[in-house]
Amino acid sequence: MLIILVFNQPSPSTTTHMTMDAADKHSDLKDRLFWIAKEEEIIQGKTTDVYFLYTQQVLRHVGKNPRVTIEVFARHLPVEGNWGIVLGIYEVAKLLEGRKGVNVKAMEEGEIFQVSPTVYEPVLQIEANYSDIAVLENPILGFLCSSSGIASKAARIRLAAGDRLLFSFGTRRAHPALAPMIERAIYIAGFDAVSNTLAGELMNIKPIGTMPHALILAFGSQKDAWKAFDSSMPEDVKRIMLIDTLYDEKAEAIMALELLGDRLYGVRLDTPSSRRGNRRRIIEEVRWELSIRGGRHVKIFVSGGLDEQEIEELRDVVDGFGVGTSVSAAPPVDFSFKVVEVDGRAIAKRGDMAGKKQVYRLGYRDVVTLAGSEASRRLEEQGYRMLLKDLIVDGRIVQKFKSVERLRSEVMSRLNELAREEERSVTWLY
Repeated sequence: MLIILVFNQPSPSTTTHMTMDAADKHSDLKDRLFWIAKEEEIIQGKTTDVYFLYTQQVLRHVGKNPRVTIEVFARHLPVEGNWGIVLGIYEVAKLLEGRKGVNVKAMEEGEIFQVSPTVYEPVLQIEANYSDIAVLENPILGFLCSSSGIASKAARIRLAAGDRLLFSFGTRRAHPALAPMIERAIYIAGFDAVSNTLAGELMNIKPIGTMPHALILAFGSQKDAWKAFDSSMPEDVKRIMLIDTLYDEKAEAIMALELLGDRLYGVRLDTPSSRRGNRRRIIEEVRWELSIRGGRHVKIFVSGGLDEQEIEELRDVVDGFGVGTSVSAAPPVDFSFKVVEVDGRAIAKRGDMAGKKQVYRLGYRDVVTLAGSEASRRLEEQGYRMLLKDLIVDGRIVQKFKSVERLRSEVMSRLNELAREEERSVTWLY
């Protein structure tokens, strides 16, 4: 007798739904609202790449934990020129604080570092037992690469703007968890103000802003919106009116001046590229129309898609710039994290330079040499200063951190020196 068993199988669509339903049960985060790491997870090394966990496992298995010296340096930059601003040193210090046996030398927060195709200038040097430090490579590089990339870009915009006002308007196009870091880097690199409220609170500075197009559209009338802004805002908020929402910039500038008169501090042009035409010509027309009507005092601010080149081209006809995405989303500096000594023996991967180094500077002539060498002694006698200084000794922070205001002042001074320096170079000395 032939017996045929028939099983009811779900259709492909039913199977798909079952699989999707099962997957959906695990789609919501259990211990947080957003896809961001917690501070304690960063400190614990949980943001590492898995091959560092493999490395730790191998070293533990064979009972090996060598004493290493690691150097952090950049071979190239994502911006023009051979220099950058190093930031993120503070976060690295906080990450490594309290870890016994860890020693760190670093450039000062906000120092200018130089990059050469052939000479690798360390900005940070760590001495530790490798298994204790391996899982922290990711956050160390992340702190330095992101902050330094933004600061290096912001510094170039600062130089392009000359003495014109610079406002940071870009954190809306960055992950909100990073907003304080972004604004801190931009402010330290020379911007006059930031717009993000939490960043301002953490830095103890007053955030600056004007008004969005949405405010004017909500009223359906420029004049009604400007009048409401003027009557609502405290006196310490500058009366800077947005003048390109519904009409021609020139027409709206005249309307704003007629409405507010001497109370009008400035006007802002945020015209999109699709309607911009010759932006310089538009600005010149606005300046003329304001001036012949008694509005010489009214400042002109420009925002929207600005970068160094356009800022430099417009700075003689503009009083200030609001800069957004080009700096808040600046590419990171591609720092490398490389072992240069193992158990006191100079050794490095091919393409890297072995041995613990020191960076010396005279003007902006930098020399990289072996730390503690005869060459180091000669450079010190010639007036060169060391850039890598003790930051952490046996897990204890030994440097006093500076306020953002002091860091900003020091960076501005360095940028002025850099602009005057005719010779900038970085070389090896054996």
